[in-house]
Amino acid sequence: MIGVFDSGIGGLTLLHEIILQLPDEQYCYYADTENVPYSTKTEDQIKSYVDEAVNYFFQRKVKVIVLACNTATNVCIEDLRSRYTLPIIAIQPAVKVAVDNDPLHRKILVCATPITLRSVRFQRLVDLLGANNLVERLALPELVKLAEAEIFDEKATQYIKDSLEQFDIKRFGSLVLGCTHFTYFEPIFKKIAPHLSIYDGNEGTARHLKNILGRLNLNSKEKFSVEYIESGNPTQNIERFERYIERVKLLS
Repeated sequence: MIGVFDSGIGGLTLLHEIILQLPDEQYCYYADTENVPYSTKTEDQIKSYVDEAVNYFFQRKVKVIVLACNTATNVCIEDLRSRYTLPIIAIQPAVKVAVDNDPLHRKILVCATPITLRSVRFQRLVDLLGANNLVERLALPELVKLAEAEIFDEKATQYIKDSLEQFDIKRFGSLVLGCTHFTYFEPIFKKIAPHLSIYDGNEGTARHLKNILGRLNLNSKEKFSVEYIESGNPTQNIERFERYIERVKLLS
């Protein structure tokens, strides 16, 4: 079984991509819906929430854990990997993909939560790529709340449009969605700024997971299944998760 963790429903966008690449697996998706959004929490709180999810996964004897939450990755991943030998795959903003795919070296707008954008880990990524002169940051914490409330209409469009107006967006070549919740709003970003190439970390993270499982000989040929857990308990609202999965499929 593969454990996939997110602060809420954002990680379903990654789960969908993982299933496309690894269809013969069993999945446990853990959404910490009692504590979402993480952007308003302290780092100690976030570490505590993630520890609860990891402990749950260990009880379920998962073979690998996927952090589908960029915020949790930036707060917890080094600590988790220092304490556990179980493979832990972590998503991160697809800045490298944006850099590699633009031979003109135009500016890159990275949209994420405030915690991700101010983290040492994110800055280290930008430094490693030599992209400090290319990357601009835009925190969009309200998008997490809108996604959790299933608001993808004019209210979301106006929030995104207003937020982008602080930049001369014509000078940018690409947009990186550095929060899995934000992928739901990709059609809105495309409508507002159709010239931008838009990237998220989902495809690359799923491919990395597939490679790790193959390298460690952990691939399964099981009957596919997914179970949804909300903050340690089986969901009582499976229909909600199914609605998000159907929305993700429309984005593919």
